[in-house]
Amino acid sequence: MLQNSRILQTSPQPFNPPPHTSAPSPSSFQLLPTTPHFPILKQQCRLSRRELTIYSNSCLLLLLGDGSRARAEDDVTNSDQQGENLTNTLSCTARKPTKQVFFDISVDREPVGRVTIELYGDDVPAGVERFSKIISGAAGISYRRKEFVKIMPNYVQHGGLRSYGVDAELANKTGSNLAAENLVEEWERIYEKCPGTKNVAGSVGIIVRDPSKPPPKFKLVARLGKLEIDQEEVGTDPNGTEFVIATKDSPELDTSSLVIGRVVGGMEVVERISQVKTVQENTSSPYFKVAKLIGDKRAVVAERGFNRPYSKVVITNCGVIQ
Repeated sequence: MLQNSRILQTSPQPFNPPPHTSAPSPSSFQLLPTTPHFPILKQQCRLSRRELTIYSNSCLLLLLGDGSRARAEDDVTNSDQQGENLTNTLSCTARKPTKQVFFDISVDREPVGRVTIELYGDDVPAGVERFSKIISGAAGISYRRKEFVKIMPNYVQHGGLRSYGVDAELANKTGSNLAAENLVEEWERIYEKCPGTKNVAGSVGIIVRDPSKPPPKFKLVARLGKLEIDQEEVGTDPNGTEFVIATKDSPELDTSSLVIGRVVGGMEVVERISQVKTVQENTSSPYFKVAKLIGDKRAVVAERGFNRPYSKVVITNCGVIQ
């Protein structure tokens, strides 16, 4: 120990000899025993294995300090992102119902049961308000005596209300608006916020947009002796009254349907509706393909009839439970 103390006093910095004034001092790693002056360095640095180990560990900790700090910052960032994703997922799956509504269903005038639905009024207020007002009749129109128009392998679709004729007149008398602009905005917010499939088995959603609708066509028209460019809309947008009930997970509905609730009673009634025989698709027919390609209106009419039930599936009664 006394010998080591004397050596340390004469050489306070064994790994860093006094620098020359004419050139910058070499680093500690340049003085490793790879030079021909290693015997001189050995005489100046008579350290024990224990002391050499302490020096080595200290250098290693200094070298790894910045990397550890960077990894710690990355871990904090990743944990924040995971926490945010977990919060969004919980807010999308753990929704609190605000009210319940019901449908009484009949198939070919034979009652098959009641479907009870919970609505998420806090998460999708615009959609729930539209849906519950139609069910209760407060909008001047109702789903009573309206039919299910499409039965698919993963869901059943109700035809909703018409934007013309008697339904539109009754809605106008009460000041109800059948436009779906606010519903589309709500759908966009939920679509960006909630990852994964929204239309899971048992969910109820309003059709708010048509993803297959082509963009508007530009055409030249004459107005008051002047030529103007006008946009011609091909097809009509949904009016926000059609709705679907998913019998299985239906990711194909996520681009068009705003989920507003879920079935909590009578899912066997929905399964009974899904078993009704329907008009089979004929899209593989070469005649249909050619007619669709050239824009034949008969192909459009035929396509509307695909998957329609042969039996009349009607809502005989509906209302708000609480």
